[in-house]
Amino acid sequence: MKTVKEHMAVKPEQRDLTWIKSALQAAIELEQSTLPLYLSSMLSLDVQNYTSYNLIRSVVMEEMAHMAIACNLLTVIGGIPKIKDLDPPFPCKGLPGGAEPDVTAVLACFSKRQLKTFMRIETPASLLDPKYTKETYPTIGKLYGAIRQAFLDNKKEVTAAMSSYEKAKGPAYQVGDDIGFTRFKYTGKGDQVKQLVAGIDEILEQGEGSGLEDLFAGAGSQDESSHFMRFAEMWYGAGYAKPTKKIKLTPATLPEFFKGVPIPFPEVKNTLMVPSDGYAALLKKDPKGEKMLTKLVEFDNTYTGIMNDLDAMWNGLRTNQWPTFGDAVQKMSAMRVLANVYIMKEPMEESLVKQLPKLYPDEYKQMAAYTDMKRPVYYGPRFINMNVRNANTL
Repeated sequence: MKTVKEHMAVKPEQRDLTWIKSALQAAIELEQSTLPLYLSSMLSLDVQNYTSYNLIRSVVMEEMAHMAIACNLLTVIGGIPKIKDLDPPFPCKGLPGGAEPDVTAVLACFSKRQLKTFMRIETPASLLDPKYTKETYPTIGKLYGAIRQAFLDNKKEVTAAMSSYEKAKGPAYQVGDDIGFTRFKYTGKGDQVKQLVAGIDEILEQGEGSGLEDLFAGAGSQDESSHFMRFAEMWYGAGYAKPTKKIKLTPATLPEFFKGVPIPFPEVKNTLMVPSDGYAALLKKDPKGEKMLTKLVEFDNTYTGIMNDLDAMWNGLRTNQWPTFGDAVQKMSAMRVLANVYIMKEPMEESLVKQLPKLYPDEYKQMAAYTDMKRPVYYGPRFINMNVRNANTL
């Protein structure tokens, strides 16, 4: 599969239907990669009714919807979404496919450092730090913008593909409607591509905002707060509140827009940033390592089951589509229980924490940046896709 960078390197006039299908699969991979990042922070919060917990959860749910929209966009033009083997490596520099190469992506507990990363991922172009505005590297927004334009540039071919899909009813399915996933359908009347462009706009507006010098998603999403706004509210510790004086929204004036209802910093389980070996070296030294590995693998199996369920929703038996979605929802609830009741129940022994510099000489500095080594330290969920990796041999 081509990387995001490779997709963006293709000249606009050469971005045909084949390119669109490949680019949409890259978008699916990008959307999926944000889920472990956001969920790691959400699951580290002790109380579910924290404002921060609910804000992150709302973003996670919409990221899943964005992934579903990308799957439906691919499906309706005859493509096949590939989900079950997606396995982004953490920690890593940038997101899958070379997107956002300045971002440091790690699985770690809720923190200001993580919020800064999340805000960077969702930052509207108008609020990018000046040092990034002239960069040519690929971003999520640029990829979606390129796909949007390719739809418009290839209307005839895209419309023909939609017509063929409608007649053949395959090879994959459209998923959504009554669960909030936008679906697309060839009607034979009017501009068929218009609805596809609207789907792209929905994703961009919910993440970055409507682009109208505000941080809301626009009328199409009931003017809800953008993902960037929600992360910024947690960063500033206060809800969004439009200034009484007219102030232009810029990177410099951004703090002036977050002086609303206080959002206290939540109590956080101080989980150890997941190293590249998935704690393998640490588990070997831990007297309770075998027991903990069993719990970690159970979580990984549950997470992998969700990936399999999502893949089956688009590519499995049509009659099993909704029961499969129900299974995925149940597994999501199970992940919360597995993480908080089993994995993060007891802290590591202090002697183990003291061995971390020797166990992870190349990663300890980064681990210490995301984990407070002076507080009790806990294992955290690893989000390993067992379809791709054998977690027991890490």
